[in-house]
Amino acid sequence: MRINTDTHGLPPNFVLFNFPSRFQTVETPSEELGVSILYCSTNLTSFELSKSMRMREEEIEKLRGVVRDCVSKHLYSSAIFFADKVAAFTEDPADIYMQAQALFLGRHFRRAFHLLNASKIVLRDPRFRYLAAKCLEELKEWDQCLMMLGDAKVDEHGNVLDNKDHSGMYLDKDSEDREINIAAATCFLRGKAYEALENRTQARLWYKAAIKADPLCYEALECLIESHMLTCDEESSLLLSLQFGPEDGWLSSFYACLIKKYDKENIIEARFKELERESCNSESYDPSFTRTLKTNTDLLACKAEYYHQCGEYQKCFELTSVLLEKDPFHLKSTLVHLAAAMELGHSNELYLMACNLVKDYPQKALSWFAVGCYYYCIKKYDQSRRYFSKATSLDGTFAPAWIGYGNAYAAQEEGDQAMSAYRTGARLFPGCHLPTLYIGMEYMRTHSFKLAEQFFVQAKTICSSDPLVYNELGVVAYDMKEYNKAAWWFEKTLACIPSPLSEMWEPTVVNLAHSYRKLKMYREAIVYYDKALALSTRNLSTYAGLAYTYHLQDHFTAAIIYYHKALWLKPDDQFCTEMLSLALMDECQNGMDPKADLRRSEVFL
Repeated sequence: MRINTDTHGLPPNFVLFNFPSRFQTVETPSEELGVSILYCSTNLTSFELSKSMRMREEEIEKLRGVVRDCVSKHLYSSAIFFADKVAAFTEDPADIYMQAQALFLGRHFRRAFHLLNASKIVLRDPRFRYLAAKCLEELKEWDQCLMMLGDAKVDEHGNVLDNKDHSGMYLDKDSEDREINIAAATCFLRGKAYEALENRTQARLWYKAAIKADPLCYEALECLIESHMLTCDEESSLLLSLQFGPEDGWLSSFYACLIKKYDKENIIEARFKELERESCNSESYDPSFTRTLKTNTDLLACKAEYYHQCGEYQKCFELTSVLLEKDPFHLKSTLVHLAAAMELGHSNELYLMACNLVKDYPQKALSWFAVGCYYYCIKKYDQSRRYFSKATSLDGTFAPAWIGYGNAYAAQEEGDQAMSAYRTGARLFPGCHLPTLYIGMEYMRTHSFKLAEQFFVQAKTICSSDPLVYNELGVVAYDMKEYNKAAWWFEKTLACIPSPLSEMWEPTVVNLAHSYRKLKMYREAIVYYDKALALSTRNLSTYAGLAYTYHLQDHFTAAIIYYHKALWLKPDDQFCTEMLSLALMDECQNGMDPKADLRRSEVFL
């Protein structure tokens, strides 16, 4: 063995050896070079070991990449296979978590839960605990799911009182992407568990806690809105309490467009304009994002909902028709489209929509709700009830089906069954005022005016800005002969309606004219009768009321004209027939006082 004494500038004690063979026997006496030989052999072994470890780590990282790629390509069995090997090589918690994720995506929920539960950090790391609870959610083991998430309490405002979810490590903390707070995801999962256990009060609180913990947790807000868990005022207060980041101005405006849209026209329009302005002024987004957002399907669906609530059914139908051409499977637009089609009486459109939905989504409540809408539109209420009932059995939290179910009974004057459906809706959806409003209408039909008024007031408490509630309060006051109060409610109704008035609100205008006539304010009554005729010329009550108002003022010629117009709409109307005879007699006599007979006949109108 030859020793190379030329070290080429290396440290003094670093000696290079030339080995003819790695296992060649050393013949040089070791007494002189033993130390140096041992030192050099040790350094070579460490170098080779370090190189080997680096190569192994590179191979493991490549396997991790294979797992991620398999997940992105939805090859879950392959992802499970390679993730299992990576976890066996490293026993690293992050790799165990990756294996559990692959098992979860492959729908091996029991095995994923067992893997997570067997790890030593499942109760210390919030992401391990959350994924384990997600497995239990998929297994429908709701009580165990809540136990896995741990003990925590929330107050009535959605503030978590005892939250330890922030402790522990975050396995993907090096990610450059913006993450949703794990505490928000945990609160949302608690809400889903409580809702599945039919504890909707706790579910509502935990959904509020989720969206307050992180405004990016959209699913929590969606559950609150779609399940009608909050009143109009509560929704507005919740949005005001959210802590949006400086880059989330557009999101705040978008959320404001999602909530109930019973505010005045200028407020609603301002929300849509604000959303567009926030998008344009946002420096973190390029112009292409803004253009996309302006034509975004979700945003346009919000506008369609607004048109429907305003009674602009034709505008709503036209907008949703365009939306469904662009995205035929956008279910939120589909629901609004069905509602507008039913109001407009488009039975053919309802039939086609129902057929397509049942074919594409046979397990969704919306599909069978569409079938019920079709039968309701063609006045086959027995079949309508059957399909509304099927929709509620598929999804007990689908509010439109419960309301349709009650309306189908009410259309056949089966009040007890209708009330039962409405009461169920009022219990399940405390933030929706419509079931309570319809209960009041049923009491009105049976002339229980005091009870009806109580439910209308309760509906007003839930939603204080829906003009339909004020109209019904005016109707019940009119029937109770409280005409001043009735006129005040009708005036308030018209003040809440976006201008110009649509035909939907023609009955309210007529009701106000009737109230003014009862109060002997004939000039004001005639003004509003004329406004009603500008909205619709097919209402018998408008012509009869206008004719009678002229008759009371001894304007017999005008009264006769409008009695004739009323009888043209309904030739066998008893009141108009009798009053036309009186008007003709009065005009002939033209000197006698007809008011004694008029007072006797007023009870008929």
